[in-house]
Amino acid sequence: MKTRLLPKALFVSVSLTTLVHSQETKPIEIPDALDLQTSLEFALQNNYDILTAKQRIEEQNGLIIEVRADALPDVSLSGQYTELDGGLTETFGLFPETLTNWSIALNARQTLYAGGGVRAALNAQRMIEEAAVFELQSIINDVLLQTRENFYTALVARERIQVQEENIALLSEQLEDARQRLDAGTVSRFEVLRAEVDLANARPDLIRARSDFRLSVEELRTVLGFSKSKSGGVEKIPDLLGKLEYTANHYDLERSLVQAISFRPELRRLELVAQAREEGIKIARSDGRPEIAALAAYQLNKSSFSNSIDDGLHGWIAGVEVSVPVFDGRRTKGRVIQAKSQADQAKLEFDHARLLVEVEVRRALSDVREAQELADASVFVVNQAEEALKMADARYDARDASQLDLIQARVALTEAKLNQVEAYFRYNLAEAQARRAIGIADRFTDSESP
Repeated sequence: MKTRLLPKALFVSVSLTTLVHSQETKPIEIPDALDLQTSLEFALQNNYDILTAKQRIEEQNGLIIEVRADALPDVSLSGQYTELDGGLTETFGLFPETLTNWSIALNARQTLYAGGGVRAALNAQRMIEEAAVFELQSIINDVLLQTRENFYTALVARERIQVQEENIALLSEQLEDARQRLDAGTVSRFEVLRAEVDLANARPDLIRARSDFRLSVEELRTVLGFSKSKSGGVEKIPDLLGKLEYTANHYDLERSLVQAISFRPELRRLELVAQAREEGIKIARSDGRPEIAALAAYQLNKSSFSNSIDDGLHGWIAGVEVSVPVFDGRRTKGRVIQAKSQADQAKLEFDHARLLVEVEVRRALSDVREAQELADASVFVVNQAEEALKMADARYDARDASQLDLIQARVALTEAKLNQVEAYFRYNLAEAQARRAIGIADRFTDSESP
């Protein structure tokens, strides 16, 4: 009976020797200060999704060896020893009574022809092995993108704290100024009460901003894989280095689509899987073809007329084994139909994934364009709001503007700065998502593109 190679060949993965980063790399400790590049490197080594993917590859590495074994000789050593009761022997006085029997044999079997199934299985295994590398790369890309998103989220949360603290400082100055004017008799008690209310109303926003920052750090901790066993305690929170900056980049749609189709690991994996499914058809057809194997053995048997080892019989046995399927109840035909269907499904899956990638690229570049326009607008609005606040301060000092005008100018500046922080965050995130959609390597690596 032939060994079924199709299930093994189509679902095996690659050994850890082909991975870019080995799991044996020692995890780095959580530093006192953490920048984006260190975060990406830490996630690459310690993120649990990546570690789990590597373990699945290691688990299936044994299946790869099992598939390859079908093309190699099968060598075994067998032996047997038995003792007989004297009542089971008949010598008739002509031969010595032998109550023991033993034999030792070294057997070898090599498949010479299996209808093309072995070769097809090896080809399919090689394709799936390569596909597993792209699958792992896809997981790595997703994790690095998530790391960037969480790091940017923590930065924008920290920036919101700074904006709210600046707002609190301005409102505190306003309250102090109102009190001084009240003491001088130039304003009423109402102006002081309004300043106190404005300051009190601003404090919840600062409290929420600090809470959002703590939660964003915990989200970053999760994607990086911080753990007590590796980092000496989960309470440690490093200082985040860097800030959200804005530098506009242009992406050509046509070139981006071509690059995504060529370099997205998901598409390259599905393409290899589709090719492996084609080999699966050959494997299924091989069940209906003859199988030829070479046999060889060296045996050492006990002599039937002596109990002495020296009188044993030994010698070589060699031959050829041929198995020709005659009728299997159309089992092979059913397997061929299944294999063809699986090949067609793999092609459809590739075509569908390609369409989704194209849509993803178009959407990502559209998001970049929108984020760029918002970032440009936020720069202009912040400049205008700062100028408006200076004019309101000057007019208020000259008693040409009311306290309400001054409050409105300061609120407008706070909103403008918060909108700018949000716009910078959206642009950095949109650009990272665009690079992921196009298939460009992450910036912390040596190359900017595949």
